[in-house]
Amino acid sequence: MTLTLVTGGTGHLGRDIVDRLVRDGRRVRVLARSPGLRSDVEWATGDLATGAGLREALHDVDTVINAATYSPIARRGGIRPIDFFRSPSAVDVEGTERLLSLSGAAEVRHFLHVSIVGLDEATLPYARVKLAGERLVRASALSWSLVRAMPFYYLLDRLLSGLGWLPVWPVPTTLFNPVDTSDVADHVVTCAFDGQRGERADIGGPEDLDLVTLARQYQDARRLHRKILPVGLSEAKARGMGFVVSRGVRGRLTWADWLQHHDLATRSAA
Repeated sequence: MTLTLVTGGTGHLGRDIVDRLVRDGRRVRVLARSPGLRSDVEWATGDLATGAGLREALHDVDTVINAATYSPIARRGGIRPIDFFRSPSAVDVEGTERLLSLSGAAEVRHFLHVSIVGLDEATLPYARVKLAGERLVRASALSWSLVRAMPFYYLLDRLLSGLGWLPVWPVPTTLFNPVDTSDVADHVVTCAFDGQRGERADIGGPEDLDLVTLARQYQDARRLHRKILPVGLSEAKARGMGFVVSRGVRGRLTWADWLQHHDLATRSAA
């Protein structure tokens, strides 16, 4: 049985990718700084940012799914002034370069890289870092695929929750179609094993909604009452901030359904 290595396999998207691979009966190895608890996968101890353990992790691997990334905004669930000036590149650029090189040495047959929709016009430092990683993949001699996804629901949830203390929420009016990680995982796994290569279809959520509507649905689901101040942005400014609409594959789970499911899950765990 062929072996698939998943980097970023302990993150939100990575866990869903690993679930799909296991469900499909595939042999899976997860690269992580420390082994997880699940026993239906192999664990490889290593760090993409430093290169520790990568060579061993790639032993006998046929396919690599690179879902690893380092976004300070996603980790903390909010934007700080520093995010407009710089973003760490050790995982997304140097780590990707290292992984590509070692994958070539290990004779990996397929390298699938997960990225973000709209990077070409985005201006935030994190987006520039992600684009630099993409360019390394495109220039690689490996047999590669590239899947761009819209931002995830869980991140939108974190960002909106960070506004909870404000009596008034300034929210752009631009259209957006964020997506659930479960739908992205399904698309990524399909692209990893359908035999096609190169740039694959983007994936976004099923609905094109303005951010004001997304914020109102969030408030309704979380039983919040805050005034929303619509903020108009030029198309160039919106695209620079990453507010775009994917025109590729569409996920199935809506934002409203995701909010309901996660509200129920939170109350059940309480």
